[in-house]
Amino acid sequence: MSSTFRFKLCATLLGMALSMTAHAELRSYRLDPVHSRVVFSIDHIGLSKAIGSFAKPEGQLRFDASDWSSAELQVDLDLASLDLGDADWNKRMLRRDFLHAEKHPQARFESTRIEVLDGENFRVHGQLTLRGERSEASMAVHFNGERRHPMTKRHTAGFSASMQLSRAALGMKAYPNVIGDAVEVTIEIEAQRERGGKDAVAQ
Repeated sequence: MSSTFRFKLCATLLGMALSMTAHAELRSYRLDPVHSRVVFSIDHIGLSKAIGSFAKPEGQLRFDASDWSSAELQVDLDLASLDLGDADWNKRMLRRDFLHAEKHPQARFESTRIEVLDGENFRVHGQLTLRGERSEASMAVHFNGERRHPMTKRHTAGFSASMQLSRAALGMKAYPNVIGDAVEVTIEIEAQRERGGKDAVAQ
């Protein structure tokens, strides 16, 4: 066996070992629906910003804070939790020409790639499923930190995120002269580490 071949073989094995080690450091967290919320705003006839929210998002996050590029995120929203401050308005926005919640009651975001900006900031690229259609979406995310929760004693991580969506691009084109197109979305998340500690990402 030549020295060059041995060197390449050792380098390959080392790379595989390091990859497996990093893979094993990923930890699983479950979103805390009580302390997580999705808030959005959209222009209303040029006079104000209509503000709404979705409560109790569910989902899972896997990450290693030393290597955010390997993180994975999935968030599910129950569209029926929509709150615009008025019951009739809520019902109107859940109808077919807007969220179409009767046929598609959930929205989902699944990450496909993490773009690391620095140790606390990154952009999460992924697929948004809404109204039964999938589209590309991305969000800016800031890692607020992780600590043991003083009440539950569970390891809890916190994140603040934002993204902008086009409602027309998502199939919601009704009333263009009344409701704006750009939807500003803010997401606040707390996620608790799942029982069992370290957890490799499922393939």
